[in-house]
Amino acid sequence: MSKLPIISARELLKTLHKIGYDVDHQTGSHIILRNGHYPYRRLTVPNHKEIARGTTLQTSEGYCTSLTCLPRLSNASTSTGQR
Repeated sequence: MSKLPIISARELLKTLHKIGYDVDHQTGSHIILRNGHYPYRRLTVPNHKEIARGTTLQTSEGYCTSLTCLPRLSNASTSTGQR
C-alpha cells in the first residue's frame, strides 16, 4: 500500500462528501460530518491546513470496513492536482 498523503481539511472534506458525508456543524476548529444514509455515522475532521497521516487514517476508519479503501482516499486527493 502506498504512503498516505498529508492533505488539507478542505481536500478531506471533498473526498468524504463524494462518499456521502455532509457537514452537520462546526464546533471551534472541528467540523462534524454526518452520513446521509443509514446508519447515519458521524465523523469529526479538524479544520487545519495540514492533517497528519495518523489523523487521516483514524478518520478513514469511520467509513472504511477494511484498509482497501485508503488508496481511494489518497487517489481522490491527488487527482485534483492540489497538494
